[in-house]
Amino acid sequence: MPGMGSAKYTELGAFLRSRRARIRPSDVGLAHGPRRRVPGLRREEVAQLAGASADYYNELERGAGSQPSEQMIAALARALRLTADERDYLYRLADRPVPAHGGPASHVHPGMLDLLTRLTSTPAQVITDLHVTLVQNRPAVALLGDHSGLRGARASFVYRWFTEPASRRLYPEADHPGQSRAFVADLRAAAARRDAKDTEVRSMISSLLAASSEFAALWADHEVAFRRDDRKRIDHPALGLMEVNCLNLFSEDGRQRLLWFTPAAGTDSAGLLDLLAVLGTQEVTVPAR
Repeated sequence: MPGMGSAKYTELGAFLRSRRARIRPSDVGLAHGPRRRVPGLRREEVAQLAGASADYYNELERGAGSQPSEQMIAALARALRLTADERDYLYRLADRPVPAHGGPASHVHPGMLDLLTRLTSTPAQVITDLHVTLVQNRPAVALLGDHSGLRGARASFVYRWFTEPASRRLYPEADHPGQSRAFVADLRAAAARRDAKDTEVRSMISSLLAASSEFAALWADHEVAFRRDDRKRIDHPALGLMEVNCLNLFSEDGRQRLLWFTPAAGTDSAGLLDLLAVLGTQEVTVPAR
């Protein structure tokens, strides 16, 4: 592992400082505050947004300390609202491989991240076209569970839906057939939009065909339809059944979508969604493999 005293790591620290200086607190949902001696975010604010300790982030800006992990680089890129080119540059400065598109460390479209930051009381998350969750706000974690920390094929909710029965507890059993059909049609649409040689989507489809007879039967139907606006019933472990509208905003290339959830008209779900802030995040155990 290269030492943090190298010229490249010194440049990493300088790059982090320059990106931090250009971000206004309001850009990331923070109050401006009365006493700011320098423009941009404070070091401890970047650390908080990235889920790191203030001491560790200070070391990074000094070009010292341990080599940041790929997950930390992804978190810093999101906290600092880096462009895709800036994100890739940060990975290279840290001597980490630039991750392929579509995984949990994928670059989040800055515009979607800005919108997510402003949805403070509405459950919202950014996912890929293969249903890999990239980032969630606190209400979304409270509603759907924490999807961070999942790697490989299991990072995709579609993959877990067809391979891990516990993942289906999110929806009432009566709704499972409709959800399965919608997931498969959406996956076929996403696969068609990608390059024919895309190994990520081909690998997922092959794995699901081998692992799930239900998926294989639905795939053979050749239904194609992106999920855009859904009305869903969610079976929350603490609040019970609630009906919500799931709305989608797609990125220009279709690789990412911002999902947000609003109460369905004519139901008592508005009050239940308000209670999510009181309950905090739900405890969700993802079976190990």
